Formats: sequence, structure tokens, C-alpha cells
Amino acid sequence: MTTGTASTADHLRAALDGPWGAVREEARGRLADEKFAGDPYLDYKAARARVLDQMRAIATMGIAERGFRLENGGTGEPGAAVVALEMLAYADLSLWVKSGVQWGLFGGAVENLGTERHRDVVKALLSLDLLGCFAMTESGHGSDVANLETTATYDPDTQEFVVHSPTPSARKDYIGGAAEHARMAAVFAQLITQGESRGVHCLLVPIRDEHGNDLPGVTTYDDGLKGGLPGVDNGRIVFDQVRVPRENLLNRFADVAPDGAYDTEIENPSRRFFTTLGTLVRGRVSVGGAAAAGARVALSIATRYALERRQFSDPDTGQETLLLDYRSHQRRLLPLIARSYALAFAQNDLVRRMHLVQTGQDLDPGSQRALETRAAGLKVAQTRHATRAIQECREACGGAGYLTENRLVTLKADTDVFTTFEGDNVVLTQLVAKELLTAYSDEIRELDALGWVRFAATMAGDVVRKRSGVRQLIQTLRDRGDDTVDEADVSRRSVQLQLFADREDYLVRTAGHRLRARAKDTTPFEAFNNAQDHILAAGAAHIDRLILEEFIEGIAGIEDPAARDLAETVCDLFAYSMLEENSAWFIMHRFMSVERAKAVRRGVNELVDRLRPDALTLVEGMGVPEGMLRAALLSDASVFDRAGRSEAPV
Repeated sequence: MTTGTASTADHLRAALDGPWGAVREEARGRLADEKFAGDPYLDYKAARARVLDQMRAIATMGIAERGFRLENGGTGEPGAAVVALEMLAYADLSLWVKSGVQWGLFGGAVENLGTERHRDVVKALLSLDLLGCFAMTESGHGSDVANLETTATYDPDTQEFVVHSPTPSARKDYIGGAAEHARMAAVFAQLITQGESRGVHCLLVPIRDEHGNDLPGVTTYDDGLKGGLPGVDNGRIVFDQVRVPRENLLNRFADVAPDGAYDTEIENPSRRFFTTLGTLVRGRVSVGGAAAAGARVALSIATRYALERRQFSDPDTGQETLLLDYRSHQRRLLPLIARSYALAFAQNDLVRRMHLVQTGQDLDPGSQRALETRAAGLKVAQTRHATRAIQECREACGGAGYLTENRLVTLKADTDVFTTFEGDNVVLTQLVAKELLTAYSDEIRELDALGWVRFAATMAGDVVRKRSGVRQLIQTLRDRGDDTVDEADVSRRSVQLQLFADREDYLVRTAGHRLRARAKDTTPFEAFNNAQDHILAAGAAHIDRLILEEFIEGIAGIEDPAARDLAETVCDLFAYSMLEENSAWFIMHRFMSVERAKAVRRGVNELVDRLRPDALTLVEGMGVPEGMLRAALLSDASVFDRAGRSEAPV
């Protein structure tokens, strides 16, 4: 379909590209070069060397500079930086991760937690004159950052911090760059000065000399072979009384004077800890975006294959049937494409919010907190979607999907760790739910269960709709609709959103009630632990509702009528498929009758049938250039052509 000079796919791609569409389009052209593609036949040592060479080419393109402030040699465009680096995921996820570690995690820590005294470090890491790593995770503590064991003890006699791994479980682990390339680490450790522990802070610790040898007191290990990402040199670091200058403390939020006096503008230790971590939210935003990009690559490959591959003869015509003409195949791929569209709109809004906060255009303290929660929730949704979608695409391509040359197994292996990378998905879902249960209350922000249970004792009312503004959106949608349509008609957007909000609201309120009831006869931890499954369900429901809202808002910005109509149908498929997945819950809690649930199932069938003719348009709209797919099956005539049949596949 075309309107004027631009096709419907062009309009969809422009909508999904979002506010930084020009950045995406530029990256498509520059990254299409074969030199940026991964080579799955390399051993991991050669893969690491190749990725480092690719990074050196990326460093000349001005991509990394976008993520840093003007005074540090950057251009001050964090939103553009996230988007530009996300495009690396189309080429090779090892390249994306390695770049993200250098310029996102390591660079982000130095810029966002440091001050002007660390400016030279930022400039050196930008140009790759200094390769670094982000040493937060430990063997004994991954998600529980507050209880990391590594210590940084201040010695006023020498004005140095002594960085030490006091136990075997305190070793830094799974650290990208630590095995081979990094010469400096941003180390998160318990800061101790004047005999008092001040909680987790970040320091710059040199770990290797210019020849790649470990520095005195530092021992690095190679994590070796992993399930994927062979171009990333993950490793372990152990510190044995390593001394670094006092100035190596990244001191934006706290500093230590020469005599050891501790100074901070944020007196509350818990708030200081969360403020520190909050500045690093860009990493979580980026992980979700890259996972979703990997899913789009897989869906583009599998759908294009299904539009050419034939299997089993039609008894009426004798002609073999295209895979995508089978209802089961449509149901396998098209709802996942619909979810990819939904997540793309949600990611655009998330990056926009992040950009406003990090450029100082949004100074509302609540905006930073809301950004952290939204980033956590979308990272969960996007990484789980990638895991599910890529596996479905692999199966949908049969034996061909299992060949490395067709890329799907590589995508599957490379994205697998994303569900635990930058925060375990279960822990992050719990974080989202905690923010819902506490209703963004400053008084109850602690991670312990006691605060949750105390809040539950006073919690009441329609929390979701009072706090989110979803009521207003539902009413706006109703006002736009046809009043003659029955209120319960699931095809109406307002009804879809109402059902999503009802599920979220019910789960949040009943999770609070369950905590309160259990707290009467047990400990706070036991009360929380007993309700954990319920709490996680509430978090997941909140994430689903946010994604639907962003899809609705995204469609409103599409000006081309044909593209907007097609996007509306895709949004219907997303909503219907999510309602179908959760139909048992809706029936069990009497939000949906059995007949209505059957209508939802029929609706999914009708929608995939309606979207089948536009499958290629939808794939092109996702924005992965055909030349960047690099899947041999798409050009392998032996899997499409049939002996004795001259006609080309439709």
C-alpha cells in the first residue's frame, strides 16, 4: 500500500523510529557495512578481537559522543545516544554489549557519578584511549547491590582508598571487559572511613598496565565460554589491598576529605544509594531496547521466510501452501509482531522521558523515580518478549532455523542473558510492584518487607486509576467512540484499556490486602514471602497496561490514514492476544464471561487473517533493513524452488 510518494511501511517505520528517527536512519546506512556483522565461525578469542576492531570504527562515527555532556567532549544528547547504540543490535549483539559496557556502563558511571576532576577519564574512554569495565556484580551478590562485600577503606595517612575482596564471594564476576581488554574498572564497594561504613560507592581502580598485565594486588580471570556473546570478554576480578588515590572516588553525591571526613548532601543512606543507582538508569533502558531490536530481526527473518516457503499440498489446487497462509503460523508470528510494535512505541516514550530527565529539562524529583520504575518494567517486558519471539521464530523456520548461517540460534544465544543482565527480571518486576504498593511514597522506599506490610495496612482505594491518569485516557477514548456500540464490546479501545486497568487495579489492591492479613499472625518477611507470587502478578499487569497505553498514544501520532488504520488493527491484535493469554484470570475473577473469552479467541483469529495480506508491510515497518538480516535461508533457492515447477513463489 502507498500514499503519495511514501509507502505505508515507510510511514509505519517513521512512527516506530520515534523522535530520533533521523539518527536511526543514519545508523541503518552506516552499519549496513559487512565489517560490522558478526562472524559465528570465529573462536571466542578472535571474536573478541574483531569486536574491539569494530568498536574502533564506531568510535570515529560520533555515536558515543552523543551520550556525554559538552564539557566532557560530548554533544549532550542521551536520547540519541541510546537510539544510535541500539541500532548496533541489528548488526551484532556482541558489538552492542561491548560498546554498551564501554560508553554506557563504564562511561555512564564516570560521567554521572563523577565530577570535573574525572573529566580526563571521560575524554579518554570516549576515544577508546582508555578501555574500562563496570565492576558491580559479585559472585555472592548479583541483584542485592546494597550488600556487596568488596570494601574501599580510606587511609588518611596516605590519602588513599584500599580496595579489597574480603571473601571468595566478594570477587567481581561476569564483568564485561574484565577478562582481557579493560585497563580500568568502575568498582562498586562498601566505603569505610573513620571506622564507619557509609554504604556502596563507586571508585575508579586501574586493573591492567598498557601491556595487558594485571597490576599489583589485582587478579583477573577469564569467565571462558558462555552461552552466547562470544565477542564480549567477561571475566572476574579479585582485589588484594589495592591502593588508589582519594581522587578516584566518584564524588558527585559524596566525598571524603583528606583527613577522612565524610561529606554528602544526601544524609539518608537509603536515598543516597537509590540516587546513585538512579543515575545509571540509561543502561537498563538500553538493554530493553537492544533485546526488542533482536526480536525484530528474528521476526523479520521468520516472516519473510514464511512468505516464500511452501509446505504440504492444497487438495483442491494441488499447489503447496505458503507457511504464512496457515492459521497456526499466522498465530505464531503475527501476535509477536504486534507486541514488537507495542514495545517500540513504549521504548520511544521511555527514551524521551530519560532524555528530558538527564538533560535537565524535567527536574521533578518524581520523574526520576517514575523513570526508574518504567525502565525496570519495560526491560522485563522486552527481554521476555525477545526470548519468546526468537524461540518461536527458530521453530517456525524448522531445520533451517537451527543452522547458524540463518542467525536465529545466534540471536537466541546472545539475548538469553538479557533476562538477568542489568537486573534479574523477577527482581525488577518486584521493584515495579513495590512502587505500586507504596504509591510512590517517600516514607516507604526501603527494600525490606516491613515497609511494604506497614503500607498495606493503610492502603485502600482505586490505586491504579488514581495514580496513573488512566481514568482520563479511558474517558477520552469513550468520548471518541461510537455511543451505539455496546459498552462490553472488546473491539472498543476504551474497553480493552478498561480490562487491562481492572486487572492491574485488582491485583495491586488484593496484594495489599493479602500482605495485611498475613502480617497479623506472622513476621513481615513471611508476610511478604507468602504474597510474592501475587506481588509479581501485579507488577506484570502494570507493565502490560503501560505498554497498551503507549501503543494507543503512538498511533495517535501517525498522520497517514492507511498507516494509522493498519496500526489500529495491529493494536487490536496486541490487546486481544494479551487478553487471550490471561483469559483464565479474567474468567476466574469474573471480569470476563466464558462467552466473552471465546469472542476474544475468535477475535485473534479474525485479526491475524485480516493482517495476513499486510505481513510484509508490517515487517518492513519494523525497520530492520533487508540487507542487515544476513540469513542465508532468505536467498537459498533450494528451500523454495520445486523440481518441475517453473513459477516463482508468491
